[in-house]
Amino acid sequence: MLEVVFRPADPPRAGRLLLYGDLAAAGLVATEKAELVLPRGDQVRRVRVPVASLGVKEALTFLLGSPDGESADRSGWAGEELRGQSADADSGSGSWRAWAAAALAGVGLIGRGRLVPEKSPAGFGAWRVAPLDPADHGWLRNLAAAMPACGHALAIEGSRPLRLVDPEQLVRAFWDALADTLVRTPAAAVAVRAGAAAFAEVEPVALTGSTAWLEETARSEEAGARLVLRIEPPEDDSEFRAVLQLRSGVDPSLLVDVADVWNAPPAVLAALGERAETDLLLALRRGARVWPPLGAALRDAAPAAVPVGDAALDELAGDSDALDGAGIEVLWPAELFAGELALRGAVQATPTPGAVTGPDFSLTELLAFRWRPTLDGQELTEAEIAALAEAKRPMIRMRGRWVRIDQELVRKLRHGGSRKLSGAEALGAALTGTLEIDGELVAFDADGSLLTMVERLRAAEQPEPVAEPIGLRATLRDYQRRGVAWMAQLAELGFGGCLADDMGLGKTIQVIALHLHLSKRGRGPTLVVCPSTLLGTWERELMKFAPDVPVRRYHGAGRSLSDVAPDEVVLTTYGVVRQDHRVLGEIFWGLAVADEAQHAKNPLSRTARSLRTLPAATRLALTGTPVENRLSELWSILDWAAPGLLGTLDRFRHDVAVPVERYHDEEATARLTRVTRPFLLRRRKSDPGIAPELPRKTEHDVVVPLTAEQATLYQAVAKETLAKIEEAEGIARRGLVLSLLTQLKQVCNHPAQFLHEPGPLPRRSGKLAALDELLDVILAEGESVLIFSQYVEMCRLIESHLAARQVRSLFLHGGIGVRKREQLVEQFQAGEAQVFLLSLKAGGVGLTLTKATHVVHYDRWWNPAVEDQATDRAYRIGQDRPVQVHRLVTENTLEDRISTVLATKRELADAVIGSGESWLSELSDTELTELVELSTTPAKSGAASAYNPSAIGRDPALDAAASASPAREVVGDE
Repeated sequence: MLEVVFRPADPPRAGRLLLYGDLAAAGLVATEKAELVLPRGDQVRRVRVPVASLGVKEALTFLLGSPDGESADRSGWAGEELRGQSADADSGSGSWRAWAAAALAGVGLIGRGRLVPEKSPAGFGAWRVAPLDPADHGWLRNLAAAMPACGHALAIEGSRPLRLVDPEQLVRAFWDALADTLVRTPAAAVAVRAGAAAFAEVEPVALTGSTAWLEETARSEEAGARLVLRIEPPEDDSEFRAVLQLRSGVDPSLLVDVADVWNAPPAVLAALGERAETDLLLALRRGARVWPPLGAALRDAAPAAVPVGDAALDELAGDSDALDGAGIEVLWPAELFAGELALRGAVQATPTPGAVTGPDFSLTELLAFRWRPTLDGQELTEAEIAALAEAKRPMIRMRGRWVRIDQELVRKLRHGGSRKLSGAEALGAALTGTLEIDGELVAFDADGSLLTMVERLRAAEQPEPVAEPIGLRATLRDYQRRGVAWMAQLAELGFGGCLADDMGLGKTIQVIALHLHLSKRGRGPTLVVCPSTLLGTWERELMKFAPDVPVRRYHGAGRSLSDVAPDEVVLTTYGVVRQDHRVLGEIFWGLAVADEAQHAKNPLSRTARSLRTLPAATRLALTGTPVENRLSELWSILDWAAPGLLGTLDRFRHDVAVPVERYHDEEATARLTRVTRPFLLRRRKSDPGIAPELPRKTEHDVVVPLTAEQATLYQAVAKETLAKIEEAEGIARRGLVLSLLTQLKQVCNHPAQFLHEPGPLPRRSGKLAALDELLDVILAEGESVLIFSQYVEMCRLIESHLAARQVRSLFLHGGIGVRKREQLVEQFQAGEAQVFLLSLKAGGVGLTLTKATHVVHYDRWWNPAVEDQATDRAYRIGQDRPVQVHRLVTENTLEDRISTVLATKRELADAVIGSGESWLSELSDTELTELVELSTTPAKSGAASAYNPSAIGRDPALDAAASASPAREVVGDE
């Protein structure tokens, strides 16, 4: 084991850190031999041992490491090996840990300015660490007591019997060596009055001439008393003053005014020490250099106190570290800092008759921002504010006590608040309790009509369920009634929101109930905007649950909005909104609904811009995934439903999205949660009491091997494209990275997909073989399955493969029209086919396919929110059988590695989600190579278990285990 000891020298900077013990294991070369006191057998003897000798700078590099990773000349020893050994020493060498702690403490003392010049015993100019305060002495004693004998294995010269050097004395010598080394620069020459070269040059320089001026520092460490300044406030408007006191080094609890020292009892004088007068003088000299007002005490024959002007008081109150570094303590009366003066933000919110959100508050009105000064949280009176604004000194007497004034606070108060806030911005600030002013977050208070609105919104978070409206032919569940009540209260307040229930929890029927509730109050017609594939679903649901409500499709040729009834529901699509937003904008809608609102998640898209032009009293977004990839999607949805609430997009990205997504800023996340909570209702199937009738859902990662053909293609594609990536930059490089990922995913799916050939298909893909095994069991049990792939081409290959096996399947993709799509859904639900192939983008939303009890994700979308939406086609209200989800993952490929990332993203999907696959394009060449490398080492994403296809749907214990923790199944040859 490597041990460490310090050997002092004169001058101090010539001291050396000696490393001894197992030098070879650390890759070190002995540079000399040193006499140490070490155990030999059952005795302790002086022994000359080989050591690696380090100078002070090299010693710091070894003990602490240099900030930039570089180090000074190591005189032939292996520096990098030594740095590695320091980590080993940390775990095994008590002497290394002790000296590393000593080095860190010594650097800290030097940083605090604990330095004095002195004349070394050999007559050289030197620097040493002084003075130490009681806390420093206590730390030093503790370190000395803890240091092992091998860390101070130097003999006291001439000691009989043999004794070791006191570790406390050795640590002090090491600190002096640090001081004499680190501050020795040409600039140090200006800090002394004589013999400048002796304190600035690196080479030893003998002091010449008179050195009487150094005598005042010779015993600064052993001084019996420390200077204390007690700040006293005046009784009137006169100046503050600093009363001089001395604190005993022997008894720190003894504190005596300097004016009373000379008349003090002998016991007090003894505690202060014989050199009390000298200690006072030396301390005043040191203090006057860093705080000039103490110079007045030096000119006074019997100093007792010094006046403190406003500027000096402000300087001292702002930073007393300089005096502390000079060994002078500052005491402030408790009353001076008892009161906390602060500025909070507020707005002038006045009643606005006839405003959009009711009689009291308008989201669009511009409000004047103002500062609200407080003392200990209590608002100041107008007279106190005027006195504060006129204050000329750093302290002001207020409410019977002295309060320190921050000049920046006074400046803000004098200039007032010239900023204007919209009602939406003020509401957002009131909900979070903070507002950004000039790049700084300040506390914000709501009052008047703004406070009333905030209280009503918070009350709406826990609404009383409303009675089922007349005309609704259904019985709402409890959580659905609460959802209707929440939306109704937002509508009453003039706001919109986002209903973000999980897929399958009945968002459609809740909106139908809301329409009936609002139409009875004369709110006007309702507009529902949805994907074209959901028009039929909405129409059938309205006819089923509210047959008396007039419904029209505004879609296709000959569409018209003539004679829209006040209680009518108009159904249209996002595509039609892009084309006819001006026509749709001619009607003021009582309620505008954006179903599957993630279709407008890009705030800069034409769809999102067109949607914003539609006038409506209340806007409601429906989506099971308010955030799929970026928080800007949430901004887009909520800015449509409650315009201005989250501020501008640029400010939202800077203040919220980047801190939350990139740095996982907990405070920014909490602020976002506070402001969105009243406008975002999120319920999951797994929440207690939401959908207790839903059966169990289990999820499995089916890990499959690549075939020999797949492995060959995988390695060839990776090698060829990685070589191009190394030569590319910027956009071209990102494009190559995403192209590489796509090609490798296609290879993992099937070589035929990558090569764009129709076949042959059997025995060429591990995934297709696994799918065959799964289907054999599923079909034999008479159950149905959904198979999702993000590639239409792969779905066609699977369709062809199943046809060759004489397995009937249905196939839904984006090129299929609305009527045909509805027919396919009806056929599957009727049991006309057991296998339903769906492209992920076309079939991932808006479908009810509860006939299926199995869901297979043939390839990964690498976005857990999208995958969950697809799974919810089968796992939704109406499903009465357990659902099993199988995710096919090729073993030891990039799919296997990224699946571990997806697990983390799934946990953070409601707060922090990355940026889809784009984050992969930012990986370095090395990281990218490690990601796509075809290795033989399994990814650390879970324990593999034996796969038994016959167990599907039959083993309750296996189902329960999979439900608690997703399993990984291995499919392939033995």
